Amino acid sequence: MKKPDYHILVCNSFRMKGTIKGYCSQHGSASFVPFILDECDDRGLDVAVTPTGCMNLCSQGPIIVIQPNNYWYGGIDSEDKINEILDALEEGKPCEKYLISK
Repeated sequence: MKKPDYHILVCNSFRMKGTIKGYCSQHGSASFVPFILDECDDRGLDVAVTPTGCMNLCSQGPIIVIQPNNYWYGGIDSEDKINEILDALEEGKPCEKYLISK
């Protein structure tokens, strides 16, 4: 099995009991997963995209993490911001504008 070049984690605020009630999900993160998949496919980026449980960074959410680069992005609340992040990923660098940790 060939592993993808990137693994993009999207906080969807899932809780242990299966409820979705956190900041990221209330600010549209669930819709980011299909958008990121489509956009990466259009760009020819080899990625896996996974919705996650709460990442405990609600004050900086919605959160997206790109591995193996370990880029943590916060305040990602629009498709335009995701496009900027993917543009930078294609260029082989982080999108400093939304980076909260690397």
